[in-house]
Amino acid sequence: MSRLKDKIALITGSAAGIGLATADLFAAEGAHVYITDVDGEGTEKAAAELLAKGLKASAMAVDVSRGQDVTALMRTIEQQHGRLDVVVNNAGINVRTDFRNMTDADWVRLREVNLDGIIRIARDAFPLMKASGRASLVNLASIMGHRGMRTLAAYGATKGAISALTRGLAVEYAPFGIRVNALAPGFIETALTERVLRIEAFSKALLEQTPLRRFGTGEDVARAVLFFASDESAFITGAELAVDGGMQAAL
Repeated sequence: MSRLKDKIALITGSAAGIGLATADLFAAEGAHVYITDVDGEGTEKAAAELLAKGLKASAMAVDVSRGQDVTALMRTIEQQHGRLDVVVNNAGINVRTDFRNMTDADWVRLREVNLDGIIRIARDAFPLMKASGRASLVNLASIMGHRGMRTLAAYGATKGAISALTRGLAVEYAPFGIRVNALAPGFIETALTERVLRIEAFSKALLEQTPLRRFGTGEDVARAVLFFASDESAFITGAELAVDGGMQAAL
């Protein structure tokens, strides 16, 4: 359990769900984890639980859609460690609405978190990842970046852009020893999906299109993130891994 021994890792949106599961796993694997989220109390609670286990963690309230928050985060990490070995762009939101009824405000809110936030973190963390010399950047895309579903057109557009961004950054960052990969989760049981997954008919229909016949967990995704974060994927960059129970293959 030391695949990330002495690594410095940043995980956005990590006070709950996939991000929290990833933070827990990274810390158990030896990393010093920066738990960041708009939920400041949640970050403090998550970090305290890891520290109580003798693991290494720091907490910071960060809204990735706010440039000043990201600047303060990077400055803190630079002062305390001088490098970043792993960055996980996990923060994201969803606004479910028929596209024809979507307001400009809905779109701006989605874009500012799901796309602008990832771009900002990937750009502003570059000097710290370069200082590592063997850094890994992992972006959380989605199955919806490759498939269409009613009320998810705008969300899917932001996630599809993340997939394209990942490929471009993999090429641009490679000379600096930075690998860039993405994960495309399917339907994972988190607070983000709770409202729709509890609708019996919808849940049943989704499971029928999932060969493994279950929804994913935060831990399922976290283990895939760990693969990209660790040296086990040392010769992989520009790739995207589906963590969806086979849904993309079946649709």
